[in-house]
Amino acid sequence: MPHVVLLGDSIFDNAAYVPGGPSVLDHLQKHLLPSWRATLLAVDGAVTEDVARQLRGLPDDATHLVVSTGGNDALGARSWILHEPADSVAEVLTALNAIRETFQAAYRAMLDRLQALHKPVAVCTIYDAIPGLSPAERAGLALFNEVILREASRAIAPVIDLRLACNDPDDFSPLSPIEPSATGGGKIARLIRRVVAEQDVSNLAARIYR
Repeated sequence: MPHVVLLGDSIFDNAAYVPGGPSVLDHLQKHLLPSWRATLLAVDGAVTEDVARQLRGLPDDATHLVVSTGGNDALGARSWILHEPADSVAEVLTALNAIRETFQAAYRAMLDRLQALHKPVAVCTIYDAIPGLSPAERAGLALFNEVILREASRAIAPVIDLRLACNDPDDFSPLSPIEPSATGGGKIARLIRRVVAEQDVSNLAARIYR
């Protein structure tokens, strides 16, 4: 029986931001085939390095792993990106590169740990259409998304691009604009379903033609 496990942060663990409405997990359970299961291990506020701790609760019968992380890493770097003084553009770019390298090391270690489990893995980008997001913040997120796309390509892992999925103000929770609303959560869940279904078909074909 296919069993999808959601790892990472509040992009998946968004129930507190949709009171009375369906969370991402609720949407996913609705859209999956009746024989499929879904488990939430993602935790609101988690950063990339926290995924390793979430894996301690991984069900033995897990078959597909989907991870959304990086947004809280970006929030941690936000104060420097927006407020730290610098004497030149070169100094700014050098500091941004140091942030990028730190995140890349953490993200690569996380993704390597997931792939070592020998289960299909899919990753999510960080959405950037959040209401009120400044141009500087959007540019900073691009730095983190570049790492996610690069590492996903290195690992040959499919990408769920939340930048394209959640691109309307209604996709974000009125309680906290950085969290998905019930509408946005529905979009995310449908993409997860599509990706894991494609992975399942690919794995079945590989077993048949092996």
